[in-house]
Amino acid sequence: MPSATPFPAWEGRRAVTGAEAEATALLGWLTDPEAPRLCLVTGAAGSGKTALLGWLAAHGARAARARARRRTARVLVPLAGQSALGAAWTIANHLGVVAATPDDLVDALATGEDRRTGRAVLLLTDLHAAAEPEALTELITQLAGVGRVRLVVEARTGTPGPAALRAAARRVTLVDLEGEPAPDTGGTPPEPAARPLPDLSDPVAVCAADPLLVTMGYAAEARPGTPGSPDGPAGDPHGGLRTAWLRAGQALCRDQTPEERAAVLLAALGDGADPRARPALTVLAEGAAWRVRWTRARGDLTPPWPGPVAVLGAAGGPQEGLLLVGDRTGAVRLLHTADASPAGRLPHEVPGRVTALAPTPDGTVLLLDERGRLHTVGGTAPRPPYLRRLTEAVSTTLTRHPGTALAAIGGSVVVGDRLGSVHAFGLTGLHQAALHSGRVTAVTALDTATPFVCSGGADGTVRLWTPGRAPRPEPLAERAAPVVSLHAADTPRGPLVAVAWADGLVALHRPDGGPRPSFRPGPALRAVAVTGDGDLLLGTDETLVRLTPRAW
Repeated sequence: MPSATPFPAWEGRRAVTGAEAEATALLGWLTDPEAPRLCLVTGAAGSGKTALLGWLAAHGARAARARARRRTARVLVPLAGQSALGAAWTIANHLGVVAATPDDLVDALATGEDRRTGRAVLLLTDLHAAAEPEALTELITQLAGVGRVRLVVEARTGTPGPAALRAAARRVTLVDLEGEPAPDTGGTPPEPAARPLPDLSDPVAVCAADPLLVTMGYAAEARPGTPGSPDGPAGDPHGGLRTAWLRAGQALCRDQTPEERAAVLLAALGDGADPRARPALTVLAEGAAWRVRWTRARGDLTPPWPGPVAVLGAAGGPQEGLLLVGDRTGAVRLLHTADASPAGRLPHEVPGRVTALAPTPDGTVLLLDERGRLHTVGGTAPRPPYLRRLTEAVSTTLTRHPGTALAAIGGSVVVGDRLGSVHAFGLTGLHQAALHSGRVTAVTALDTATPFVCSGGADGTVRLWTPGRAPRPEPLAERAAPVVSLHAADTPRGPLVAVAWADGLVALHRPDGGPRPSFRPGPALRAVAVTGDGDLLLGTDETLVRLTPRAW
């Protein structure tokens, strides 16, 4: 419950409730590069703490418009009634990272490539009214220690939060509203009544309820020392719903309809779930933009889960209808695209991790290892000598200049590098284009009437290029997150390009423009592929999913 009335207690950029000095102190803290990363706002109930943070968020929005080039995002996150897990997912969604747990959020901010999160200011209100104040205090302390974001935390005087934060954090700026209630707030607001949980075993109820409330219920049951285990449906008292929710929760906690939430939950549901759950979710998800064709989740047995996905490839030629799935150990499995049932393994001897794979029309599979070097795995049919010589030449080149991304079409091999350039090695020569600022993270190519190469980078852009011609001046797509995977296919709807970003979003794009249906599975996306009939395949550390867009 807020400790004071929100924004109406403030007018424009100037505080009018007698807290002008505190507002000035906050702005001074924000602009001081040497100030601690954590600012603690304290005061008695009704002293205007929440209103002060609300004013700071609104003031930040106006200031951002005035200084667009030096924009600093100020994100207001209410903690009242929140669990640490729900708060971590909320913060991760605001900052454009993927985090399965609070610890993952800290790691993502400490190690992520996207430095733009370093500009964010988190405004966390009502720590004293959180469902898990101790766990949230620990998370706040860890985030302040990372140094990538600044945090303003509001907590009521006399509650454990302020003392715990001051004891745990190395440096803290304190703004104290002196404990006197603000003159126009109408007294101390009453404490809110605890909201009743929905039936956590009812798939329709959890999709319709407040997702943060559902998260709090499932997370409380999954803590050590409580009955059940989050590791699989066998230990899940809710027939697999809790396991699926905790797997996809970051996506489920975003603002969306119950129908869309049902599709996300369905995509995370394992085969050991209560047999009534999947039909109920399928009916509810009929209004969503995607239909879930099948899911293979961690722990599945029929057919078995193929393991964490690192790379994907849709086979062609003699292996049409098969999906190549590489895991983090370097193994590449073959699955039937129709139902993900196993079809063998790729016989290769690549040491270490495979970072990209490119099936060719003659059945040969090209692999890129973690050192950026090329390997060739022959198919059942002999490879034409000219293609063999081409791949040998590319392999020799990559021993000197390692690649970061790989694709192949017809008589060409396409490679991206760490400097942002894309190289198309063909039978008629080499074509190159500088397409990205920073590392090329993914490439794909399509051999249509007008062949094209599509590349994605750490700069968040996706660009189209026909070798031998000038690249398109405008990107096919651009977002404030690195691209992690690309794949293109010629389908009955025309050419489609699947793009996955590091913030957990995947979208289908047409090179000539049009609708761009998108989906968030929850776990971090590792690889995507498009089938010949236009379905979307996406791989994560927890799931492998096939989706069909319902309409364009």
